[in-house]
Amino acid sequence: MNDRQQVILQWVNDKQRISVSELSQICQVSEVTIRHDLNQLVQRHYLRRAHGFAVAIQTDDVDTRMMSNFAQKQKLAKFAASLIQDGETVFFESGSSIALLAQYLADKKNLTVITVSSYVASLLKSMPCDVVLLGGMYQKTSQTVVGPLTKLCLQQMNFSKAFIGIDGFTDTTGFTGRDMLRADVVNTVVAKGAENIVLTDSSKFGQINLNPLGPVSAFSHVITDEALPDTFRQQLTNSGIKVSLVG
Repeated sequence: MNDRQQVILQWVNDKQRISVSELSQICQVSEVTIRHDLNQLVQRHYLRRAHGFAVAIQTDDVDTRMMSNFAQKQKLAKFAASLIQDGETVFFESGSSIALLAQYLADKKNLTVITVSSYVASLLKSMPCDVVLLGGMYQKTSQTVVGPLTKLCLQQMNFSKAFIGIDGFTDTTGFTGRDMLRADVVNTVVAKGAENIVLTDSSKFGQINLNPLGPVSAFSHVITDEALPDTFRQQLTNSGIKVSLVG
């Protein structure tokens, strides 16, 4: 994927639907060139085409999801890493924002990271920390493990903080996830009673997904960006959750 295609994918993921003509203006190239780029991105399953438009696809691929709001997610990850202390044992779930945490752990000492994500584990290979990669049924697209074996492994583990990704939140549904098996793993993590921290960009708020993550009272902290609407911030605060808005 070239630099222009990365820009295109970023815009498509952020806006969900964008015209070829608008992409042509953004990238300062012809519409013919944009269509050629879009065809290549479609062939690699990064997006889909509609008449005159590029449309985002819902995907579990970590690389693709990371491209959405990438710069903001980096800021969130850097802030989250500042909460991790030397000598801690922490849990990293499989969200794209959480995966970026790996690049901000170089200064941590005697750190142990437990994760269900082989993607996260691979990013941690150059970091000075111990990595515990749990077992289970492997979901190839999301590069994470799920199922009864994963839950059994988690029940044998202890950690002080858990960093968790979400796919949605409303006042009536609480936190929700798209994938039933991954939601089941998250709920096993939450039940451990550690400091459960949601790390996500604000685009997830207002969205509803099938699978509940929670209860809301089990979470102590939400780290998101300054675009979070005040109504959601107030709802979280009223539930006793600390909210950190990262600019």
